[in-house]
Amino acid sequence: MSVLLLPILLPVLFGIVLLICPEKWFAKKDTGRKKLCILAATALVLTGLLVVRTLFLKDVGEYYILFYLTRKLPVQFHLDGIGKIFATVISVVWLLAGIFSFEYTKHEHKEKRYYGFYLILYGVLNGLCFAGNLVTFYLFYELMTLVSMPLVLHEQTREALIAGLKYLFYSFAGAYMVLFGLFCLSRFCLSNTLTFGAGGILDPTLVEGHETLLLVTAFLMILGFGVKAGMFPMHAWLTAAHPIAPAPASAVLSGVIVKAGVLGVIRVVYYLFGTQFLRGTWVQYTWLTLALLTVLMGSMMAYLEKGFKKRLAYSTVSQVSYILFGLALMEPAGFTGAVLHSVFHAIIKCALFLTAGAVIYKTGKKNVDDYRGIGKEMPITIWSFTFISLALIGIPPASGFISKWYLAAGALESGIRGFAYAGPVILLISALLTAGYLLPITVRGFLPGADFDYTKLEKKEPSALMTVPLVILAVLAVLLGMFPNGLAQMISRIAAAVM
Repeated sequence: MSVLLLPILLPVLFGIVLLICPEKWFAKKDTGRKKLCILAATALVLTGLLVVRTLFLKDVGEYYILFYLTRKLPVQFHLDGIGKIFATVISVVWLLAGIFSFEYTKHEHKEKRYYGFYLILYGVLNGLCFAGNLVTFYLFYELMTLVSMPLVLHEQTREALIAGLKYLFYSFAGAYMVLFGLFCLSRFCLSNTLTFGAGGILDPTLVEGHETLLLVTAFLMILGFGVKAGMFPMHAWLTAAHPIAPAPASAVLSGVIVKAGVLGVIRVVYYLFGTQFLRGTWVQYTWLTLALLTVLMGSMMAYLEKGFKKRLAYSTVSQVSYILFGLALMEPAGFTGAVLHSVFHAIIKCALFLTAGAVIYKTGKKNVDDYRGIGKEMPITIWSFTFISLALIGIPPASGFISKWYLAAGALESGIRGFAYAGPVILLISALLTAGYLLPITVRGFLPGADFDYTKLEKKEPSALMTVPLVILAVLAVLLGMFPNGLAQMISRIAAAVM
């Protein structure tokens, strides 16, 4: 099991080396940048290969204990199916966004610091995926907030400082809710080490008479992890932090960091409390209500927003709550749809933010009303954006259709009064709003109108370092929808084990 430490330690060590090494090592404008990019690329590729290696390891096995915080609280690691899925998605997104950033950060300051924290954050996220108990998960969760904050602050403007502080405040508020739950939950579990177990680890003999306390605890923990996932009413940090960060950082924040909250919710609901304890309670109904409210609110705000990156940030608020809704159904189909949407959304939203970065990098335009004719100037970028948008809307055979199908099926199969039908209706309304805030960019980009001055057009396509990751992500967004069975079956097996 010690093989799980390598994808955690390797990028962290590379990142620390970048942070502490002298600036003069990378002082020369061309050769210095080249060395920096080669070092970062080496770390990303090697770590990605180590993560791929875990896919061929068995899901079950002994836990690897690194050390003990107290006599009964180990920092331990374990490999299971859900950890494999999230670690693989993180690696794909991290590698492609990293390649994109090699060109994007050319005119940025403090590149060495940026790549140092970027690599450290990669290792911390792998630790989150391979955490074997709640204590280990919580440690890496807090580290993730601290290490990702420099990416939000990178521009060092007043707006970046305000966004970073908001991000920190909301994240710590959510984490303290989880910490409260950690203390309470430790008294009622079969294992006082809070080791994750499929289906939950509550001890029925200890729970008896304390159901109300545990339900409050479960709700606070869901809400706490929901902060990182952008669930109402703790979503405001997301629309402040994501647009202000550099585009590659926005891509991983929106595509991956929010999924840390999703993974936390999965661990709490399906590996600690168990669905049998929560199903049919006020916790489930309140959670479903908040998730659907966030879906609708995020879509409407994205539709009204004119700033490209902020529009995408509101979109993330909406789309991640699709995932939370599926998890809240506590049904196999809903769980499958939620995890599928976690995978698809990570790829899609990373690509959308990279598109925004490419457009801003080449044109300086940040408002969607200024994008008339952009498809003529950047055809590869905008065509990639178009296919990715269709996937997010849920147009078959693109990937978003598959995950939304499972989510709707899960809602109908749940039979929960009101939510069984309200869920699919709100998801459909949100899909229409998604089309309304994404497709007009394509239409105006390729069909600017008869009054448009075509003489002012000039090719502004970015370099291959930017376009190749975009094309790869667009292809993945479509292919995963055309051939979803392998992944869906893997997730269905996990769902069967945890229900």
